[in-house]
Amino acid sequence: MIKSPLPYLSLILILFIAACSSSTSKNNNEGDEKKIDPKRDSLLLVFDTKNNNKKLDDYFNEIHRKRNYNGNVLIAKKGKIIYEGTFGWADYLHRDSLKIDSKFQLASVSKPMTGTAVLMLVEQGKLKLNQTIEEFYPEFPHKNITIEMLLSHRSGLNNYVYFTDDIWKEKYKGMSNKDVIKLYAEHKPAPYFPPNRQFHYNNSNYMLLAAIVEKVSGQDFDIFMQENVFKPAGMKNTAIYSTTKYEKIPVDVVGHDRVWRRSVRQDFLDGTTGDKGVYSTVEDLFLFDRAITEGRLLKKSTLDSAYKPHSKLQQDYFGYGLGWRMYVDSAKKEQIIYHTGWWHGFRHIYLRDQKRDITIVILSNLVNGSINQIDDVYKILGMPVVRRGVGADD
Repeated sequence: MIKSPLPYLSLILILFIAACSSSTSKNNNEGDEKKIDPKRDSLLLVFDTKNNNKKLDDYFNEIHRKRNYNGNVLIAKKGKIIYEGTFGWADYLHRDSLKIDSKFQLASVSKPMTGTAVLMLVEQGKLKLNQTIEEFYPEFPHKNITIEMLLSHRSGLNNYVYFTDDIWKEKYKGMSNKDVIKLYAEHKPAPYFPPNRQFHYNNSNYMLLAAIVEKVSGQDFDIFMQENVFKPAGMKNTAIYSTTKYEKIPVDVVGHDRVWRRSVRQDFLDGTTGDKGVYSTVEDLFLFDRAITEGRLLKKSTLDSAYKPHSKLQQDYFGYGLGWRMYVDSAKKEQIIYHTGWWHGFRHIYLRDQKRDITIVILSNLVNGSINQIDDVYKILGMPVVRRGVGADD
């Protein structure tokens, strides 16, 4: 009797499907390994300060002595550190010296990271740039403001930092992002201008984006960022801290305003996140920079849109994209992506020269104007001088 070939064909089909499944699983795992590779990230940070670029070392030691610069610095070229330094105190009251892994409140340098999280959700199809705030928070009083307008600072909203000051009575009790949205709904503060009329830099935009990330992901913003941005980028010394969760933010670096005796106390505005609230180190910012540059967090097409000015250039060279400030000189094919930060005794510069693949991270916890003008750093590195009021040829 001739046996039917069907059982054998079925067995072959099952084995073929299993092999494909195994291959797919292997490929997925390989993708995960590409995103998270502790060995690779550790090797990026291997550097002996004996090899510091001498001109840069002379410059930062000089502004430490003459301008009282206090903070940490990391500068890299083509993915390799060429300068690293620590200068002064983490907390002047206790005379604690800064270390290279000291965590600073990043202030508005947090915004590119918030923007990265939002664009991740867009890539995943969980968000659309043309969706509006009221789709996520129907109680929000100002309509027709899109995700893209928030990212590019074209919402026209007033700044919550100012309008809540007279309303929030417990000045040292953390105010959350949802608290601010509730206050918007109750008090309906007038916007500065209608949506999408013009660029106006505003903390409200990124506070709202963080709240939208929470709504879409179903996770607290700090947890989402840890799992989807910081960990994949290899950032082991980075976290979001809010006074709604911590009575005292668990870091050693204290912000100081102009002079040492004026240390800045955290208050209710340290409860909101997204516009600020990331605490990190110069080395972790370098790892974030490499993860972005290498396309490990976002696709190239997404980054191209994020790096495109979404409003008319100011002073012919300065624009804002989706989470990033930028300096653009089309004639010379120059594009420099950056963000600055200034909050409660902290002042920072984080910058990447796209053309030369140079990364500059300068963090400071003494706001005294010492890093307002760093033209010599740009000149040492052979870059354009990125400063308002300075022409492209200066």
